[in-house]
Amino acid sequence: MIELRTAAEIEAMRPAGAFVASVLERLRDEIKVGVNLLELDAIAHRMIKERGAESCYIDYHPSFGAMPFGKVLCTSVNDAVLHGLPHDYAIQDGDVVSIDFAASVDGWVADSALTVVAGTALDADLRLIATTERALEAAIAKAVPGNKLGDISAAIGDVCEAAGYSVNLDFGGHGVGRTMHGDPHVPNNGRAGRGLKLRPGLVIAIEPWLLATTDELYTDEDGWTLRSADGSRGAHSEHTVAITENGPLILTQRSR
Repeated sequence: MIELRTAAEIEAMRPAGAFVASVLERLRDEIKVGVNLLELDAIAHRMIKERGAESCYIDYHPSFGAMPFGKVLCTSVNDAVLHGLPHDYAIQDGDVVSIDFAASVDGWVADSALTVVAGTALDADLRLIATTERALEAAIAKAVPGNKLGDISAAIGDVCEAAGYSVNLDFGGHGVGRTMHGDPHVPNNGRAGRGLKLRPGLVIAIEPWLLATTDELYTDEDGWTLRSADGSRGAHSEHTVAITENGPLILTQRSR
């Protein structure tokens, strides 16, 4: 069921968005050669506890997960792009690291993701990351009353395909509110002018993600991490966005 939020409810979601943004800002600074993925998860866990927030991941067990996730942060490295389960791995020079984080503050959820390169970056990796970021910006620009959900999806697909990447439709954005995943599903490609009419009060996570040379995934033996079928690298960008009379409001906007 699609739920529309009042202006007061959207204001009440701001603290969750600000907290999620602050965690990602901190973690981005911590992604360095030699840092263990479990250290990143521990930092996020401490920040949740200090804020009095709640993790959306640790007990999460959807049908596609082998077991409850058990961690508070998704860490996807190189050929992993989504749902990366933190494990005992020290980040290497040139690794592409995506971090995805969702938390609840005072009963309201926010969800966001970013991708960075640790140490020496390849131009191809930077281009992949930049494409997801540009696709996210283009999609957010379409998140205005009167547009259709397809306008958001088409904006993502147009940017990604123009850059030469193929788009997977198995996983995409989603509604956000009292829970992390709700209606509507927001595909990462679609037809402009089609689908749900966007109305003030709709809050969605928009999350373009790409793999360098494929759009096919497989699930790692850990039961969670999604990896590219051909070993190529991935990137992921995401913001929680509220549609308002005054245009899109990025609840998870980072200061840098």
